[in-house]
Amino acid sequence: MRRIREVIVVEGRYDKNVLKQVVDATVVETGGFGVFNSKERLSLLRRLAAERGLIVLTDSDGAGFVIRNFLKGAIPKERVKHAYIPDIYGKERRKAAPGKEGKLGVEGMEPQVLLDVLERAGATFEGGERTELRRPITKAELYELGLTGTPDSTVRRAALLKKLGLPERMTTNAMLEALNILYDREELTALCSDTSAK
Repeated sequence: MRRIREVIVVEGRYDKNVLKQVVDATVVETGGFGVFNSKERLSLLRRLAAERGLIVLTDSDGAGFVIRNFLKGAIPKERVKHAYIPDIYGKERRKAAPGKEGKLGVEGMEPQVLLDVLERAGATFEGGERTELRRPITKAELYELGLTGTPDSTVRRAALLKKLGLPERMTTNAMLEALNILYDREELTALCSDTSAK
């Protein structure tokens, strides 16, 4: 499985599931049009774009282009690459009927098609060895670090989010997702120690 440095942005979980079987990469969902109203999601995408670059891979229908164009305007263009799937008519196996425009989405593409479009977009393929999967940070560990379930956890979370340049109103679940993309457990522990020392 080929490893890609950039974070790949897709519309939904089925797209993410298919892509994770094709490449070794961080894949983030927009939640469809949900990204328009989520400052947390957009902030995370901007942060990921700044650190690793993004590849936008949406469906080829009208909705996919609306999401793509929104991201084009919201994230610095030099940090974003665009991968375009071909117009192939049909329906995904899990669906009873084709989509509104009758085209297959990202989840309906063959693995080789997805690899080809990522290559054409200029994805940065890294060494052949597979990265060692790091153990995800859990909610229990957030508790151990004083970020949840303690009298001052709200203050500690706010300080950490400010330090990381993430929205202070981010929910615990959204923060956990961001932390798992950006840091490992040891890095998070060090960040929390720095924050509490101040």
